Amino acid sequence: MNKPARASMLRHIVLILGAIIMIYPLLWLISATFRSNSEIFSSTSILPLRPVLDGWRRAFTYYGGQISLYKALRNTYLIAIPKVLLTLISVTLTAYGFARFSFKGKKILTALLFATLFLPRTVLYVPQFLLFHKLGWIDSPLYLPLIAPAALAEDTVLIVTLIQFFRNIPRSYDEAAQLDGCNSLQTLIHILIPLLRPVLISVGVLQLFWTVNDYMGPLLYVKTPARYPISVYIKLSMDADSGFAWNRVLAVCCIAMLPQILVYFLAQRFMTPETGGIKE
Repeated sequence: MNKPARASMLRHIVLILGAIIMIYPLLWLISATFRSNSEIFSSTSILPLRPVLDGWRRAFTYYGGQISLYKALRNTYLIAIPKVLLTLISVTLTAYGFARFSFKGKKILTALLFATLFLPRTVLYVPQFLLFHKLGWIDSPLYLPLIAPAALAEDTVLIVTLIQFFRNIPRSYDEAAQLDGCNSLQTLIHILIPLLRPVLISVGVLQLFWTVNDYMGPLLYVKTPARYPISVYIKLSMDADSGFAWNRVLAVCCIAMLPQILVYFLAQRFMTPETGGIKE
């Protein structure tokens, strides 16, 4: 076997071992939904020794009150879908302004923008809560404290990412569009956004994952149990009085993950290393 073949084989072996290490927790999670509590804490094997279906049956059981698994999933995407759409619009316009235009105070605003990358989100909880309380948005049926900030481009990391991609597009595209009679907004919509479509898909997928997995936001701003999303519902499924039925909790987690996994695989065909995870 020649040297390139040995190097290729070694690379594939390393990748396979890495893939096994990465996928093992997910396989164990799925397997644990078919185990009893005692077996979950006594075995690390992938296959359950004495499979049970209690976890999946109880995951869909309605225990009364104002919330159920179906309601929690519905509430989650009532928050996630508008937040993703507003994020795509707001961060695209903001990044376009910083990347393509010169205006007074741009250097200072750019420095402030990048400085907010190092600001921990936890320090924002108290001032944001006070602001939303004064606005009367706490426990809003429209989830305004969770959705409205997305319209103001709250996720700085997404803005910075898009700025870099805007800068990688030659300005000759803008100039050609202007010669054809396009204004700035038309240039963005008809010329730049099609070029950025792969990156925007990445931004949308990231925002979807962050929103679905957000626990602190709904915990602070949603007070009515009937409006709880899946992140809070999973916590409520842990009954501290009668003991945790871990197979049920993990089954609910699997159900909550399923839409995100489907979205990821639908977007996966756009992924390449050259565009930071997405291709045209």
